[in-house]
Amino acid sequence: MLRHLGTKRTYGHNVKLASLLGLTAGFVNASGFLAFAVLTTNVTGHAALFAERIALQDWKTARVVALWMFLFLAGSFFCSLIVSWIGRNQRYSYVIPILIEIVILLVVALSGYRYDHSLVAKELYAGSLLFAMGLQNSLVSLVSGSVVRTTHLTGTFTDLGIELGQVVQKKREDRPALASRIKLRLVIIVFFMSGALAGAYLFRRFSYHSFLIPVAILALTLLSDVFRIRVKWYYRQLHNPFKKH
Repeated sequence: MLRHLGTKRTYGHNVKLASLLGLTAGFVNASGFLAFAVLTTNVTGHAALFAERIALQDWKTARVVALWMFLFLAGSFFCSLIVSWIGRNQRYSYVIPILIEIVILLVVALSGYRYDHSLVAKELYAGSLLFAMGLQNSLVSLVSGSVVRTTHLTGTFTDLGIELGQVVQKKREDRPALASRIKLRLVIIVFFMSGALAGAYLFRRFSYHSFLIPVAILALTLLSDVFRIRVKWYYRQLHNPFKKH
């Protein structure tokens, strides 16, 4: 679902991508909020909070919020650079961002018990999650051609509303493509909400160790894609043993 780009990408790939990474983002959003009292998958709320802190001349908090917004942007920027640098070997362009996200979530899961609710600790933990979600959002957007976005629902609900309105206006022959887009939006919403519910429940039960769940989802997603690539490579080698590379 991650390795297919451009014309090789199908609707099914986007549905799988929306399902698994939407689930991950929803989980991180809910568990991150319960853990650090910060929304960690988007910057919309932080923009309002930043403006409020500036208006109240609370420069210390404003600086922290500005850093969080910057880290989400930095994650997106860093992911874009990685994909650009890898270039020709685009099948593996998603591996490094996903691995970085896994490492960040793993660190939070294993060291979260040290969180002392200080502003510095909140800045570090919440900021790391925002960076990870910036990575994921950028990667999903690049891989899917901006068709899928998994870390927030504002744009998804907007697109869904527009497309539902178009249902009554489009001609019958246009409706299958429109129905496919609506289905994709619903998949993103359902899995994001499911992840959020799971994140809220499991964090209250297992505390910071609950972050191991999205780690497992990402690891399985990555291994599944890489394993399929390697199987195809060996298959070609067996059937074309004298082919030059």
